Amino acid sequence: MLPFRFKAGGSGNNNNNGNMSISAQPAHHHRSTTKQDHKPFKSKHATKSAIKDANKGKVEREDRGKRRTPYQQVMSKLVRKNQAKQARIHHKLKREQDVDIFKGADGAPKHVAVVPLSKEVDVGRAVSEINAGVDIEPSLQEHGTIKVRVDRYGRNVLFMPATTDMVNAMDVCKLADVVIFVLSAAVDIEDEAHALLKVIEGQGVTNALFVVQDAKAHLPDNKLSKRLAELKTQAGHYFPDPDKMAVLDNKNDCALLLRKICTSSTKGIRWRDARSWMLVEETNWLPSTQADASNVVLSGIIRGKSLNPDRLVHVPGWGEYQIERITHIPSKPLKRKADEMTMDEDRKDAVPTTEQDDLAELAPEQAEMTDAASTLARPEQKGVLLDDHHYFSDDNSHIPDRPAKLPVGTSDYQAAWYLEDVSDSEDDLMDEDLPIEEQPNHDAASLNPEDGAFPARDDAMTDVPATEYPESEMHVDADDAEEARQLAEFRESRKKKEAEEDLEFPDEIELHPDVLARERLAKYRGLKSLRTSEWNTEEDRPYEPSEYTRLLQIPDYKKSYSSAVKESLAGGIPPGTRVEIELRTVPLTLQASTQPSSVFSLLRHEHKQTVVNLNLTLDSDLTEPIKAKEELIVQIGHRRLAVNPIFSAGGVTPNNVHKSDRFLHPGRTAVATFIGPLTWGSIPCLVFKQNPETQTIDLIGTATTLPPSSSRIITKRIILTGHPYKIHKKLVTIRYMFFNREDVEWFKALPLWTKRGRQGFIKEPLGTHGYFKATFDGAGKVNGMDAVGVSLYKRVWPRMSRRVN
Repeated sequence: MLPFRFKAGGSGNNNNNGNMSISAQPAHHHRSTTKQDHKPFKSKHATKSAIKDANKGKVEREDRGKRRTPYQQVMSKLVRKNQAKQARIHHKLKREQDVDIFKGADGAPKHVAVVPLSKEVDVGRAVSEINAGVDIEPSLQEHGTIKVRVDRYGRNVLFMPATTDMVNAMDVCKLADVVIFVLSAAVDIEDEAHALLKVIEGQGVTNALFVVQDAKAHLPDNKLSKRLAELKTQAGHYFPDPDKMAVLDNKNDCALLLRKICTSSTKGIRWRDARSWMLVEETNWLPSTQADASNVVLSGIIRGKSLNPDRLVHVPGWGEYQIERITHIPSKPLKRKADEMTMDEDRKDAVPTTEQDDLAELAPEQAEMTDAASTLARPEQKGVLLDDHHYFSDDNSHIPDRPAKLPVGTSDYQAAWYLEDVSDSEDDLMDEDLPIEEQPNHDAASLNPEDGAFPARDDAMTDVPATEYPESEMHVDADDAEEARQLAEFRESRKKKEAEEDLEFPDEIELHPDVLARERLAKYRGLKSLRTSEWNTEEDRPYEPSEYTRLLQIPDYKKSYSSAVKESLAGGIPPGTRVEIELRTVPLTLQASTQPSSVFSLLRHEHKQTVVNLNLTLDSDLTEPIKAKEELIVQIGHRRLAVNPIFSAGGVTPNNVHKSDRFLHPGRTAVATFIGPLTWGSIPCLVFKQNPETQTIDLIGTATTLPPSSSRIITKRIILTGHPYKIHKKLVTIRYMFFNREDVEWFKALPLWTKRGRQGFIKEPLGTHGYFKATFDGAGKVNGMDAVGVSLYKRVWPRMSRRVN
């Protein structure tokens, strides 16, 4: 029998059952196309052990890898829901707190920076056109800002006009909640505007908006939309997916723009909002009995975190000062009962405690206690320091015991290279590999023979028999005039520019024949491996700067940083409060200078000097490299410093030793190190260079702060190269590396290397002009065109920075 069917919307009549009621008929509906049950994933029960655990009643943890307290392990579903609810409430309260400071007639104004991107833009007229969208007449303040009250949205707005000057635009934008970039409809974004956008974006920016001025005056209506799309595409290189560009000629666009400014939530700048800061509205100098200093009162509204009077404050252009007191200014007068008489609310003062930070930048000097053992005369060194050891003393104490089993014909000098019994065969020749420093896989490709890394060779040999050099061939010294002529001819063929030579021959130097290498290179030492060899810091004590031991030492950076941030969240005067900050002992010479525009509160220890490390990347558009210790201007958060950094290779090494670079070439990344004030956290930095022609600063790169570390050893490497003069199998006569016999004896402990990966050692000096015999490993002769080098290292120290306005 066929199944019973119903017709859609019909009575369901059927010959088999014509008396069926309509109520029994199911309603017709379409099958949902979005609801689909997929086959469940079964991997959680893919093994027998997992099935057994599930049968035992084991509950799988969702957050694997996270440590949980015993209370969290037995947490019920109700408790988990309660925790999620508390997190939502906390997030909501935080958002409301950020918005509450702008509410009310006396609320903090929203700072709006207006930045022109071309000289054709009139910033003052642009602000007037924006306010005309809601029929507001702006009022110009004394310090150039424009404050308006938008009653429609219940907000105060403070417009801060900027100029096309890069420094002025940076100082204005770092205090803004919203940045408005004003474009000209007739001009594209040019190179100067691109540089300005790159600087502002690199410093950190909150909400960014773009507006177009004089659009109707330069463009017809049918080409306006296309022109706006072109400008939006150009701006999208720095701010992806920007909002719709407002046309200042359109009153409706200006009204929508002002609405967005007043109602949208600000993203904030992370490094700025982690501290307490304030826009200075008024500056008052107090009378003082001192001849050269006085107290200054700065008034404004606190933003960011709570302001603690125990912390120091940094005034850009002035420096760092202690707080004498903080006075809370009431928002409005209070009324008393029915007599309608008003009375100002008593001002509340917050004074620092006994734990207030001092202005000392360096630790106090400590008297060094010397014992009798340290005052004894040190033994005279007989050679260069190599891996914390002085080899080749006058006696034979440096030579190990002679192994019992050696090949026939092995000399005493050759026997010193055998650490254990090698072979009991009389026919074995010396066929042992020199020890090669093992390097991690990820850095092996970047290491060179001059760093102590050599490719593994199956045919490498450490030495050759003494009879390999023919006895009939005798070395004869040339006269001084002939030696000078040959040396000048050899060096003239390799002359190039300094920067170009650094790319092709990095760290290579040439000694003058009249200069003693052991005196010229007295501070240098040898390393078998730049990554793993231990660095003896005691040898650096005589050359260490006097202030280096007085710098701030931070053993546990993460813990100290977390403690400093938590202090900024507890106590103090909350943000959104109008206050007067009285600074203590400000020099009177600053009274005639530019008035301060802002105040930033410092976290604990941020005024102390330490070794600052920046991960610096140069722009690839530069035409020439930057030399080490060249003066640069670095913008780190609210500070602007003039520094002379030294550049070194990045990364982490087992011995914490890093090679310095003489030049930082365009497009490359290095760690820039200098001595400067501490700044907690990872903060974006801008690096500039003074342009002597235009007397302005040009952006040359960007950087990010790294944890400071005074134990990071930065070494300067030099390479002395010699030229193969005579080659006989693996025994080679080298010249032009040294120029007297005593230097060869002093540096004979250092290992030799070649560009092609051969390694060897100095066997004995020849004559009086610095010639010497050397033996190399590997099969075959040393190539006559292959230069022989030796690497020397010395520690370099960072320089102090200075504050610039």
